[in-house]
Amino acid sequence: MSVDVMIEDSRWTATGLTALAARAGDAALVHLGLDARSAALNAAFRGQEQATNVLSWPLRDRAPEREGARPALPGAEECELGDIALAYDTCTAEARAAGRVLSDHVTHLVVHGVLHLLGYDHLRDGDAELMERLEREILGTLGVDDPYE
Repeated sequence: MSVDVMIEDSRWTATGLTALAARAGDAALVHLGLDARSAALNAAFRGQEQATNVLSWPLRDRAPEREGARPALPGAEECELGDIALAYDTCTAEARAAGRVLSDHVTHLVVHGVLHLLGYDHLRDGDAELMERLEREILGTLGVDDPYE
């Protein structure tokens, strides 16, 4: 998977955000069976008010109508999923408050954002259960502790 990271707050540089985002994004796609598309996504994509921790802007609404259902995965012709933004101050404050390592917290938020780009959400209980389960599974493959414990 290709990840373009645009850093507006220089404090992100010390976290290794670019590599972290690529690793977390790849893990989310691999877990959902999209690892075979990583090379195609890379080639096609790289052809080159209130603070929150992570925002995502999916290019396509993939949300399923039925609560707790999985969204339709992107087709072979889709090369870009959307954009994710992280707020440094909010992320560091949350990590500190939770006693978590910043890189683990940011890894979780990137996975969370990628799932949003793929149509997962947490507004309805059934959707939240599915999304959180996937986050735990994906983070487990990366050696990151369960963020919901």
